[in-house]
Amino acid sequence: MSTPPAPTRLAIGLRKSALSLCHAEYIRARLLAIYPDCEIVLRGITTKGDQILDQPLADLGGKGLFIKEIENAMVEGRADFAVHSLKDIPMDIPEGFVLATIPEREDPRDALVSNGYATLDALPDGAVVGTSSLRREAQLREKNPSLKIKLLRGNVNTRVRKLDEGLYDAMILAAAGMRRLQLDHRISAMLAPEDFLPAVGQGALGLECCSDRTDVIAALAPLADPPTILATAAERAFSRRLAGSCHAPIAGYALFRAPGELRLRGLFANREGTDVIRGERTASVTDAAGAEALGAALAEDFLARGAARLAAG
Repeated sequence: MSTPPAPTRLAIGLRKSALSLCHAEYIRARLLAIYPDCEIVLRGITTKGDQILDQPLADLGGKGLFIKEIENAMVEGRADFAVHSLKDIPMDIPEGFVLATIPEREDPRDALVSNGYATLDALPDGAVVGTSSLRREAQLREKNPSLKIKLLRGNVNTRVRKLDEGLYDAMILAAAGMRRLQLDHRISAMLAPEDFLPAVGQGALGLECCSDRTDVIAALAPLADPPTILATAAERAFSRRLAGSCHAPIAGYALFRAPGELRLRGLFANREGTDVIRGERTASVTDAAGAEALGAALAEDFLARGAARLAAG
């Protein structure tokens, strides 16, 4: 089989945010190390999710709001592929597009960011905690029902500035984003998955392109990280089977405990954190089919335990 020719030019579609720029520059650097003669340009695109900041994502239709305009740019030829946070990509990718590959995952954990409190347990009754995630809200309320959860939207730097202005006592942000923006020093505590389960796909990047762009798929193939691809496939299958969306607090995290042995933990809850289902399942996984079967099997366990009542609510 002949080796496909190296790309001579690639345009990356991304959101107009500092974090998205960091993600795209990271991918560009990885590609230039493989294709040093390739011209790689970045196309910043404003999405609907970036324009409306005073409403929860769940009320606007979900995280797919961050990718529609970028998909349009790929169809129109203004971008060859897109770099997304994997957790922002809907479980069912629109027809005509494909998740070309997933590079090695960054830290999947959530982080507590606060100027006055070093741990979640240190937050006093009535403390104001910022988040736009129903998943985080449910887990926070389960731990301390007295906390006041306040909507928090905008890019990471804007969120941290609001903390410094005294509008919040604390906020929960993705550790990977804080680290990519070199804001590690603002993290008060890392939240272990055992205590605070992350979002499906959190910490991973998804590279999306039009499904007929076999040249782009081939060019991106060297960036693939098989363990990350299989782990996130299990997480996304779990979420997809439970009809997981921004309208339901759902969490999932898979990790290889030994070669071929994948452990998947999941959570499904109501927004108030008063009805929470947790579970886990481990299986021998060597390919995508096995990973998706693991995710679906854990979801079936949840459904057998009454998870449908949460999806309906």
